[in-house]
Amino acid sequence: MGFEILQAPFIQNALLAGSLIAVAAAIIGYFLIVRGLTFTGHALPNIGFAGAAGAVLLGVDPVFGLFAFTIAAGVGIALLGKEVRERDISIGILMTFALGLGLLFLSLYSGYAQRVYSILFGTILGISQEDVLITALMSLLVLIVLFVLFRPLLFSSLDPDVAEARGIPVRLLAALFLVLVAVTISMAIQVVGALLVFTLLIGPAATAIRIFHRPLWAIVCAVVLGLCYTWLGIVLAALQGDWPVSFFIATISFAIYLPVRLLSPLWLGNRSRKQIARAPETPAQLETVTANEAATTMQEATRS
Repeated sequence: MGFEILQAPFIQNALLAGSLIAVAAAIIGYFLIVRGLTFTGHALPNIGFAGAAGAVLLGVDPVFGLFAFTIAAGVGIALLGKEVRERDISIGILMTFALGLGLLFLSLYSGYAQRVYSILFGTILGISQEDVLITALMSLLVLIVLFVLFRPLLFSSLDPDVAEARGIPVRLLAALFLVLVAVTISMAIQVVGALLVFTLLIGPAATAIRIFHRPLWAIVCAVVLGLCYTWLGIVLAALQGDWPVSFFIATISFAIYLPVRLLSPLWLGNRSRKQIARAPETPAQLETVTANEAATTMQEATRS
């Protein structure tokens, strides 16, 4: 079996759907990291699994339960917690409660819940053209909303106190963003499953942030990395034949992140030493440079 398998319709569907999800997940993942919500990216897939199990018990498509539970949980997290510690406690309580419900739903279901278990591990190679169309529409919706909210969302992510003082609805933006996270996670579960959705959300963005400091460059890098991880994972899984796509995507993500994480202090240290070498010598110069840097940072946050 060679590269001819890449011409198969199910592989092309997987590549198309995976590409759409990778783009949305990379952008969402950047904001998750900047806003300190990486735990949310881990909790929402588990909560969505409980929704899928409940939907199977009721005899409906588990995707509906997946979307319903993740979106409801996203709104709940936004309303229950504002401080980091308070928010993490709320997320942990919601996640454990949802997992308990999921186990209850599965124990009450008398049949074989294959669709529920597939949500845990992903079914990208079994995605249909109809699924691709739905994924395309949902991805387009997420990207349009992100484009509209990009400047205030970035501003409120980098400095929420100043953003709120300038009249930006920080709490409303937080709730809308978590809804977008829930929708993106519900789509990404089709690729890597609930157990590894963290890979597409956090892996590319975490690596990109280690390479670039500017928000726009970091987001572009995260999108490119997410696409490469997804394409390589699907192609390698198709050529190998037995191993799951999620394994390859997770392995590639880890293999790229680890050296970047270990080596990034070297170029970050060089950058810091260059900044120190150019540092002003007098307090007046220092005050001027600090003011200019602060103004530049705020302009980048509002323009990017």
